[in-house]
Parts: sequence; structure tokens; C-alpha cells
Amino acid sequence: MTTDTDTAHHRHVRSFVRREGRMTEAQQRALDALFARYGLAAGETPLDYAAIFGREAPVVLEVGFGNGESLATMAAAHPERDYIGVEVHRPGIGRLLNLVEQQGLENVRVIDHDGVEVMKHQIPPASLAGIQLYFPDPWPKKRHHKRRIVQPDWVALAASRLEPGGWLHMATDWENYALHMHEVMEASTAFDNAHGAGCFAPGPGERPRTKFEERGARKGHGVWDLVYRRRPAAATPGAE
Repeated sequence: MTTDTDTAHHRHVRSFVRREGRMTEAQQRALDALFARYGLAAGETPLDYAAIFGREAPVVLEVGFGNGESLATMAAAHPERDYIGVEVHRPGIGRLLNLVEQQGLENVRVIDHDGVEVMKHQIPPASLAGIQLYFPDPWPKKRHHKRRIVQPDWVALAASRLEPGGWLHMATDWENYALHMHEVMEASTAFDNAHGAGCFAPGPGERPRTKFEERGARKGHGVWDLVYRRRPAAATPGAE
């Protein structure tokens, strides 16, 4: 999904493991035929949203979109926004590209790369209306908690890429990770909790519920959403 990069004197800590899984013929076809149209190259040059989408519109970044169903649903529901999805799971990228073609979504672009690197090098400071991080790898074992993407440095980077008032919406089905996210976010001076200090969101809001989530809910499994807004005067220590 994404990585977390320490300083030059520390080793690179990844918050994802590439699990290619089975690529269907339809997904491979989409990668071969559609990525040239809807894909963006990874690199170190800041993106020009107006040139990419051919218009001026609010831009939302989703880090780790999985199979792309929720991203496609949101893009269809909000044609007034442009969406950039970042993912390293190529079958999921192929799935999203198929949905984009089938639904005629011209407001979606895809990057096959490390989400943190994209945020650092390709997303201009204070340029995003929103950032979405849904069901990131929870790294449940305590010795692996350092691999979780939601850490103070990443939160500072997210704040630097959001415009004043922009939102950060996160969701997880691991209670321990939800509490970790909550602790890190409540300690940030760059964000206000959209639902009141110390609160989780009462529901998913605009985020579509996944089939996996609905099955879990029927079994009594919980999902925790957190929504925060970038403060108007927030510092941007992650800006470059």
C-alpha cells in the first residue's frame, strides 16, 4: 500500500508487502489497454492537475485503494471532484481500470507506486481537497507496529499536502489500529477532529461500505472511521 521513510540515517521502513495474487485476464487486459490512458507515471515531478484532468476541480487522493470499488463509486457520485488513486496491488489496479472504463469515469487517474513517495514528490503542497486512507495494513503484531503508515511524520506530510479545511478520512476494522490512529491524530496540531475532540466518526459518511465490511458487520465486527480537517493556519513541516 504505502511506505514510511525514516531519515537518511535510518533504514527504509515499508508499511506494505506486495501480494500480487492472481491476475485475471480482464485485469491484465485493463492494465495493457487502459493504463496508458488513465495511469500516471511515478516520479519526482509535481503533478499538474489541470493538465491531467483538463479542468480546475477539487482533487482527492486515495492511498491504497484495494480493488478500487469504493473509489469508483465515489468518483461516480462526485463528478465535480477529480480523484487520484495510488496502489501497488496490480490486480486491484486492473480491477479499478475496468470499472473506470465501464462507468465512463473521466475524473479518475491511477498511480502504481508507493503512496508515501507519491505524496512526498508528486503532490504539490496545499493542493488536495481530501486524502482517503481506507483499511491500510494493520500490522497487528506489536513488533510490527512501526510499519503502520499512520505515524506522526505521515500525518504532518498529509497536512502539508491538504489545502486549509481539507479532510483526512481514515477507516480500519482493527480496533487496536483505530486507537493508534486516534492517538496520533488527536496529538497533531495541524488537524481538528470533524466530529469533536476525542470522537470517532459516527459512521462511514461518504465512504461506501464494502461487501467484506457488510459481512463483518453481520457477524458483529466493528469498523472505525476517523475524519479530521486541516486547520486554516496549520504548519506544513512536510512541505518540500
